Amino acid sequence: MADNDGQWERGLIEKLATAALQEQRRARRWGIFWKLLTFIYITVVIVLAIDWRGGSESKTGRHTALVEVNGLIAPGTDSSADKVMLALQAAFKDKNTQGVVMRINSPGGSPVQAQSIFDEMKRLRKKYPDTPLYAVVEDLCASGGYYVAAAADRIYVAKGSIVGSIGVRMDNFGVVGLMEKLGVERRLLTAGKNKALLDPFLPLDESHKQIAVELINEIHGQFIAAVKEGRGKRLKETPEMFSGLIWSGAKSVDLGLADGFGGLDYVAREVIKAENVVDYTQKENLAEKFARRFGAGAMNSFLDIVTRSGLVIR
Repeated sequence: MADNDGQWERGLIEKLATAALQEQRRARRWGIFWKLLTFIYITVVIVLAIDWRGGSESKTGRHTALVEVNGLIAPGTDSSADKVMLALQAAFKDKNTQGVVMRINSPGGSPVQAQSIFDEMKRLRKKYPDTPLYAVVEDLCASGGYYVAAAADRIYVAKGSIVGSIGVRMDNFGVVGLMEKLGVERRLLTAGKNKALLDPFLPLDESHKQIAVELINEIHGQFIAAVKEGRGKRLKETPEMFSGLIWSGAKSVDLGLADGFGGLDYVAREVIKAENVVDYTQKENLAEKFARRFGAGAMNSFLDIVTRSGLVIR
């Protein structure tokens, strides 16, 4: 009987000890969870506070408005038509804006995006006739970049800037020979005789090539028309001007593709006569960058830690 009592007591003590350990583990897991949650909250608050302070730059007083076109002009980039157009609209709308400068450093990009920005620049100049719009070229203003610049009242460059590339290209490749060597057979069914236009897995069809050439020639013609509209009689046309060639900033002034030499500070101080420069560029803020770059990774790490700690939220 004593032995049974002793076993019962030992069993009870073991159960109590196990329950205590489980409670300690549960408390530790929840402690980890709340610490992680607090860390994430504080980090987000700090990021938002820094971004708010950075974006609270005063726009009071006479100033030159800056809009950056930097990098590829394409959807989803900092130089997309949506972002550039929003920045231009805000810059022109501000009553203290004495002039707008588009600082361009771009190899080009989507002709549709560039054309949209060009059209919006022309519209805003008509709506705000007393607010001049200038383009300032840094290293590169080519193709779609120059498409945009052509809508400005004047274009300023550095002597060593690269300007031009007034042309259109369509990239494609062909792997028919490689497929034959590998013994791969291409099987394609289409409804519409031109649905497989420029398919890289099929031999180049001359009729399809002609269609593509006509398409890029049409877009090229639109590009040329925009440049002529924007630059007018300042252009000193040569047979090579619209051939896709590029020129130095110094040569671009000689050709009438640009008007003079100077950077942002020069134009703000000497041309617009408003040295204070306010940046209206629609840039991805710190919170967005944090969410995009670290959000997914941080969440995965968080879930991994929670999983490893044994915490399960039901």
